[in-house]
Amino acid sequence: MNKTELINAIAAKSGLSKKDSEKALGATIDSISAALKKGEKVQLVGFGIFDVKNRAERIGRNPKTKEPIKIPATRSPVFKAGKALKDAVAKK
Repeated sequence: MNKTELINAIAAKSGLSKKDSEKALGATIDSISAALKKGEKVQLVGFGIFDVKNRAERIGRNPKTKEPIKIPATRSPVFKAGKALKDAVAKK
């Protein structure tokens, strides 16, 4: 499912117009992104948790030359599915 298909599904289930569904989805994504940028955790009960993981600086190797390179520390978003989502996906 891509973004357009998701917007259509939201519109069909909620009774909102496609334009309003697109605004709602955009606002949701922007709000989650802003919270993660501030280092906050976003918990949606029954769905899952969006969080930020700090990855330490480390030494890697260039596969072509085998020379060591320094990989800088980064922050990356992570998602952990909630029990209700896991159960829904497990059912066929």
